[in-house]
Amino acid sequence: VQLQASGGGLVQAGDSLTLSCAASGRTSNIYAVGWFRQTPGKEREFVAAMYWRNSGTSYGKSVQGRFTISRDNAKNAAYLRMNSLKPEDTAVYYCAAKRIFTPSDLAQLASYGWWGQGTLVTVSS
Repeated sequence: VQLQASGGGLVQAGDSLTLSCAASGRTSNIYAVGWFRQTPGKEREFVAAMYWRNSGTSYGKSVQGRFTISRDNAKNAAYLRMNSLKPEDTAVYYCAAKRIFTPSDLAQLASYGWWGQGTLVTVSS
């Protein structure tokens, strides 16, 4: 599976932004998709994730209520809608996917075997 993230950019605090993640290859093997983010000198942080074939979702505490993950199976795509952006949301955002028969914990970074390149989101104050 190959993943391509897009949609990052420079926005102001309070603005909204939607990131997209296009999946290709053996997408039938995808069990869940997720978004993670990373800033220089810090570990990659869980943002949001959802199962590929049912509606279960999970969100990181810092984005709960502001970000929404969704998917379009017909397009093999996942999205991250980010509302009420804050300067502390500035990071490189990565989409990731994991295969069937991996741990079901959506927030477990190590369980994701497929990663896209990052897309930079910069939120100015």
